[in-house]
Amino acid sequence: MKKVLYVDACVNREISRTEVLAQALLKRLEDEQDAQIETLVLENEEALVPLNSERLNERTLGTLNADFSSPLFGYAKQFAAADEVVFAAPFWDLSFPALFKIYLEHLCSQGITFHYTPEGLPEGLVRIKKVYFVTTAGGYTGEMDYGWQQLRSLCERFFGIEEVVCFKAEGLDIVTNDAQRLMEAALREIASAEL
Repeated sequence: MKKVLYVDACVNREISRTEVLAQALLKRLEDEQDAQIETLVLENEEALVPLNSERLNERTLGTLNADFSSPLFGYAKQFAAADEVVFAAPFWDLSFPALFKIYLEHLCSQGITFHYTPEGLPEGLVRIKKVYFVTTAGGYTGEMDYGWQQLRSLCERFFGIEEVVCFKAEGLDIVTNDAQRLMEAALREIASAEL
């Protein structure tokens, strides 16, 4: 059975269009690949706080001593143990919500998700084969979607994940657009994509 980690960074989850798309993808993964979904809702995570000096020093000490028993390493260990990951986060201010950025910082744990080669290059340590990023935007993101660029770069360059896929519905808040039609198109793309 495939273990899929679903990282939900949606805000206003009850009305989130990003959540709608993510749930469609998760249903396909469950139905077609017999995936076991583990859900992590970031806004419910009290331990997900920025790395201040104290926490950063604790993480550094743990890394130097190869002692990953601190709760600071919990998110990285959970991530590294997945076979596939689905991230869902709306497009906000050229990126994604701050809580998702904080989560990504927690994933960058040397000795768990990556290490440095003797040449100083990051090399992935995770077993994850594929990452899906699901997002929605009120306008058009074009090349200004720095969140997608950051996530893709981290997954490929730090974690060594070869396949990183983005599903997106955009232009949803432009008054001359038919938001329902745009969402339906995105759902069709998810329904027909190769998983």
